Amino acid sequence: MKKRMVSFCILVVVLASTAPAGVNAGQRRRVVVRPAGRVVVRRPVVGSRLVVRHGYPIRRVLPATVVVRPARRVVTVNGPLVFLPRVAWKPTVASLPPADQLVWHDSESISREEGWVDTNFGVDSEGKALLLDINGRAGLNFAEITFANGNVQVVDFNETTHPTGVYRLLDFADGRRVMTVRLLAKSESDETRLAVYLSK
Repeated sequence: MKKRMVSFCILVVVLASTAPAGVNAGQRRRVVVRPAGRVVVRRPVVGSRLVVRHGYPIRRVLPATVVVRPARRVVTVNGPLVFLPRVAWKPTVASLPPADQLVWHDSESISREEGWVDTNFGVDSEGKALLLDINGRAGLNFAEITFANGNVQVVDFNETTHPTGVYRLLDFADGRRVMTVRLLAKSESDETRLAVYLSK
């Protein structure tokens, strides 16, 4: 009996020394080992109210809650903003022009778990056409293009889904100074990369 008691006491001491003080099995941190070279970063999904200004030309019900991505480049438009009549988007497959014809570009990656994502690109450059490059599968709601003179052109995607490809977003052959491009989109694949290009 004494041998059993001694063995039991030794076992208790060994177990107590291997568990950190005050930490039980339910509180221990799980460590997930992933293949080398692959880092998965998950942003916290926090919903915000979708904000559109008075006179917005889209009349259908828009998503009430979205994930808002802050603009990496803040651009200020002087003077009042005037909404032009909305443009109903007709998806036209395009190809990216040569590098010397591209004035500006930026991209954003969104994940399925985020739902609708409201992202804003600061452009502040002059060009003649905007292109949208989708890598993945994206549900598109609207794009809002603000020009230097305060005009705002809303392109209505009507919540349609589109696969990987380069699409013509908006043409303005006379040449315009684009200040910002705002996109409301959601990923229909695990992750989707959206890139916007302004060409000469």
